[in-house]
Amino acid sequence: MKVAFATQDLKRVDAHFGWAKNIAIYDLDPEGYRFVETVEFDGDLKEDGNEDKLAPKIEAIKDCAILYVAAIGGSGAARVVANNIHPMKVTQPEEITDLLGKLQAVLKGTPPPWLRKALAKGQERALDFEE
Repeated sequence: MKVAFATQDLKRVDAHFGWAKNIAIYDLDPEGYRFVETVEFDGDLKEDGNEDKLAPKIEAIKDCAILYVAAIGGSGAARVVANNIHPMKVTQPEEITDLLGKLQAVLKGTPPPWLRKALAKGQERALDFEE
């Protein structure tokens, strides 16, 4: 499962989704995680009401199941959710590696329904009515 993090410093989730200079993407499973890529953005990212700045960010995270942000506007959240990505807001800057560790621990246990659904993103659903 791919997880995206809105970050200014590439170490912490410390950015508003629309204003983020970077989106760090990791691949995560119950056994561990690995860094996939950083997507960098430039231009006037702080301009409120500029919905055009969201399109490249949505495109960059379209394969991700979860997006961690410090904040996200209503329009951005709606577009993220419409792409079957679960937004997660952190209340204060948190280390990306700490969040990955916490998420990995949840995956090893009994993940809540929303997380099981996120895990299935991009996988073909198999319905076996015999079971």
